[in-house]
Order: sequence, then structure tokens, then C-alpha cells
Amino acid sequence: MCGSRPDSSPFCCQNLYLGVDLVWLFPFEIRHYGAVMKSVEEQLALIKRGADELLVESELVAKLKRGQPLRIKAGFDPTAPDLHLGHTVLINKLRQFQELGHQVIFLIGDFTGMIGDPSGKSATRPPLTREQVLDYAETYKAQVFKILDPARTEVAFNSTWMDQLSPADFIRLSSQYTVARMLERDDFDKRYKSNQSIAIHEFLYPLVQGYDSVALRADVELGGTDQKFNLLMGRELQRAYGQEAQCVLTMPLLEGLDGVKKMSKSLGNYVGIQEAPGIMYSKLVSIPDALMWRYFELLSFRSMEEIDGFKADCEAGANPRDIKIKLAEEIVARFHGEEAAASAHRSAGNRMKDGELPEDLPEIAVSGAEDMPIAAVLNKAGLVKNSAVARDLLTSGGVRIDGEVVDRSFIFKLGATHVCQAGKKAFGRVTLNLE
Repeated sequence: MCGSRPDSSPFCCQNLYLGVDLVWLFPFEIRHYGAVMKSVEEQLALIKRGADELLVESELVAKLKRGQPLRIKAGFDPTAPDLHLGHTVLINKLRQFQELGHQVIFLIGDFTGMIGDPSGKSATRPPLTREQVLDYAETYKAQVFKILDPARTEVAFNSTWMDQLSPADFIRLSSQYTVARMLERDDFDKRYKSNQSIAIHEFLYPLVQGYDSVALRADVELGGTDQKFNLLMGRELQRAYGQEAQCVLTMPLLEGLDGVKKMSKSLGNYVGIQEAPGIMYSKLVSIPDALMWRYFELLSFRSMEEIDGFKADCEAGANPRDIKIKLAEEIVARFHGEEAAASAHRSAGNRMKDGELPEDLPEIAVSGAEDMPIAAVLNKAGLVKNSAVARDLLTSGGVRIDGEVVDRSFIFKLGATHVCQAGKKAFGRVTLNLE
């Protein structure tokens, strides 16, 4: 594993100046890590699993046919200290590339983190200090190696090359793109048309991210769907600096526990990868039935054939909760170990058998446009199989809100939070947020 904090010691791979192109590169070594390369068709099927878009597939096929490990890059700005499962969608895909024998570069955007990514933002984001970014970066490294193989991962900091660019280098980099093209970005376009300010440094962010691909000679770059503009910038800049253009693989943004909005700490619909095993387990077994297949595809390392088998079981009458337990155990084991996952399962089972309210209640966020009947909220929160089951439980006195039995007349107020219990086995602290 390569990589260290750039303020504490030099990056373990020496910088190499290429003269006229003004590009700082690392002489990375090509390694198979002992992995046996699968056929191009097999690799492509795994690479495309769960992906939103692959640009350009024919170019990736040509790269794979060379039979050499590709350089796979994904960048992460350390703007918050803790990761949640939404962040791991990209990291899981990096792990798949590792298992295919390719070379993964986990790029920590300590330089770009101080700019602030404007993607999807309606206003300028305050930049972080260098100290904040580096502290967060150390936390990121500790967390990602719960998924990635450290021996097969190169960790890079983009300040390593960006700090060495002169003002003249920056001007040359900026000349590769026009303001008119920048304003084609949806978020910039909206802000410009609504007379909201756009700072010059925000225009630099896509250029710097694109230049990272030049510095790293990336063959493939991964990012969320909201990063497509920045990822394509890498292709253009690589061509401008005389390199073969990288392929771009965009991954979807993972829906949160409510199954509606993307996973976010601010919305309370997240599963943090450092949360206690019991809390993580409880949250995952409480997701809506319709959401579990999405989570299996994007978060599970099981084969699609095995997941299709689970779907067939459900269609044949299996309890969806039993399938969600498999997902919860797998993910808890990934971050806390097999023993912790088994313990979380046993503890949850004992509580449910006795009808006790668990101490580690899952936090569940539900979205709505207005106040909602309790049956609809229980259904959206995934605490019941469907609204009909909720109505039956309400009629029979099987639903408690904050410890009190309620009937079908109970209305869940917008913005309210209640501890909900549906039957003896489903619990959650539910919040109804405005859509």
C-alpha cells in the first residue's frame, strides 16, 4: 500500500517531471497481485453490475483485451469524518476491480477538499481548512480498508502534484476549457440563470479533478451519477495532454432507509459503517421490502445468481424479512466481523421473541407531502409487509406509538418523530420529513 499524509513524509513513489507537458506523474508498477484474469466478457459483466452508465464500453473492451491490469481511480474528498453505506457503493466497485486483478488507486482529494465540490450545490460551499481535511483523510483510510485489500491498494493525495503546479501551470490548465462549456453544467446553469453567485474557484474543481486523471494516468475513473461532468473532464484533459482517454463508470446514488431520498446523515436515513453492530443490523432488517434488492445489488458481494435465487424464494412465499437478515448479517460481518454479526442477530431474535423494545432502535426517515395515516407510514418505513397488514394490526391492537396502542385513526404529523412498534417483531424510531 502506498500513501502517507503529504505534510508528514514524501509520497512513497517519486514524482517525475515530463517537461513540456507540465505533468507530474508516478512511475507506478503494474502488478497482477496473483489474481487470475477472467475473460473480457466475465469482467465486463461484473464491472457493469449495478452501474448507471459506462462510457465508452467499446473503449473499455479494447483496454481489457490487452490482458494487462488497468489503473482504476476513484477520488474522495474527505469532507466529513465518517462514511455511510452510500459511500461504499463506489468502494465496493473498487473491490470488484481488485478481485479482477486490476490496480486500484484510492485518491484522497485533500487539495480539492479545500476547494469544495460544487456538484449538485445551489450555493458556494465553504472550503475546509487543511488541518480538517487531513484529519478526515486519516479517518477515511481506516474505514475503507474494511472493504479494500490494503496490499492491493495505492493511496494517493492530489496535493502531491497540485501543490507543485506553478501559476503558469494553472493558467495552462485553465485554458483547456471555456466558461461557456462550464456553464453547460446543470448546477452552474441554474445558479447563473437565477443570479446566484459562482466563485471562480468552483470552476477550478472539475479541472483539478480531471487533472488528477492525467497525473495518475487512469484507465478507468469511477464516480457517482452527480460526478459525470467532472469524470468526462478527465477524458478531455487526458487527450489534451497526449494520453489515452480514461473510461468512465458512474454508479447510482444509494437510496436511504426510507427508499426515497439518497442516503444522507442530514436526512437521518443512513447506516454508518462505524455504527454499533446491533444498530446497523436493526436498520438493515427494517428497510422496505422493495428496497432490499437494490441494496443487495449495490452493497452485497453475493453473486447475482444467488440474489436471483432469493428473489425466487420470495416469489414462492418466503418471508422477505428472512432475506433481509442475510443482507444485514453480511454487511455487519464486513465491518465488525462474523461474531458481532451473529451476536446482533441473536440479540434481535431474543428481543423480538419476547416483544421487548430494543435499546438500539433503528432510525427510519419517511418522506411525505403532508400528514399521513399511520398505516401508510408503517408501510413506507418497512415495518409491515404492506398497508393491508398495517390495517389488520391496527384493528387488532397490534400497533403501539410511543408505547401506546393506537388504531387506524392515528395521524402521523409532518415533522414528527415517534417510536413505532408493529406487532412483536418490528420496531423503529420513525420521522416523517417533508418531501
